[in-house]
Amino acid sequence: MGRLRMQHDTIPVASGGARAAAPASRRWVSRGLMLAGTVLTLASCSLPFSRPTPIAYREINLSGYCSQTDEDGFREQATLKVQGNQVQSLDWRLWVGSRGSCHFNLADFHQTKWRPSIELQANRGACKLLIWQDPGNVTIGHANCEAYCSAGIYENAWPVSFDPQSGVCARDTRR
Repeated sequence: MGRLRMQHDTIPVASGGARAAAPASRRWVSRGLMLAGTVLTLASCSLPFSRPTPIAYREINLSGYCSQTDEDGFREQATLKVQGNQVQSLDWRLWVGSRGSCHFNLADFHQTKWRPSIELQANRGACKLLIWQDPGNVTIGHANCEAYCSAGIYENAWPVSFDPQSGVCARDTRR
């Protein structure tokens, strides 16, 4: 009888131990599911359902001149001539109020890319000018070109855009 009783005594202990272990394992499973749900939610935010389509390639042919001044003194003056994606002339100046200016001239660059967008690499240094066309604009942008600007204004030096039909400042950038 003692033997049976001993088994009987150990069963509730084992059973109680199993019951005590069950809530702990459920907690871990619940936490794991919450973590997996969070990871999946965050991953879905960074991955689009479908890949965006690139802007269609358009050969750039432009004889453009853009000169405009903003109310706060920001201004730009740019001349750009491109024929069959070959840059023939470029002179671009921009002023960040009275704080300083940037100046880019084709003589300081050489063309390294023609498609899908145009790239001009500085003859000295890491500065790169980028020229591309989207449906409504031909735009000149820059990267790593601090040396072509007055100290402290580079982060305020914006791209310039031309209307591809008329060659004047693009409509959405006219001031």
